Amino acid sequence: MLQVTDNGANITLSGKARGQGDGVFWFAVALLAGALGVAIAMSLLPERLAIGALALLVIGSYMFNRLRNHQKDNQNHITSGLLKVQSGHFVHNHFGKTQHITVASNDTIEVVGTVLTITTVDGITKCQVSGFDSPKEAQVMQAILQGQKFGKRNANIKMQSS
Repeated sequence: MLQVTDNGANITLSGKARGQGDGVFWFAVALLAGALGVAIAMSLLPERLAIGALALLVIGSYMFNRLRNHQKDNQNHITSGLLKVQSGHFVHNHFGKTQHITVASNDTIEVVGTVLTITTVDGITKCQVSGFDSPKEAQVMQAILQGQKFGKRNANIKMQSS
């Protein structure tokens, strides 16, 4: 849903949040099972084998943390929530979590269908926004981010409910 305001627009994204799993949950389950195995090994096996099992658990924990941090860094795909768009930046609110994204003057803003992509001058995707109800909403967001002004009378956009 699009609501044009005096200084920008409020857009409610209707897309569903995509699963962020990528195997991290199952890796955590395996790590937990490994911890249980190490606890059993420490009580049943000789010291050298128990220390080796503990070392494997430590390496697994390290890999899990790296995978989880890498996944957190790559969360730049917005599919649902409320966007408050103004010239040069927007604020994404989703379940009380707020994310501020600033668009630099040399960033590229591209709309393909209902997907808006913000790319840095180096070609790195800064942010990708999908979940718009129509391509027109993505185009309005692009125009506002690029500094175009919209009056409420200019935003004659018909929304269809499905």
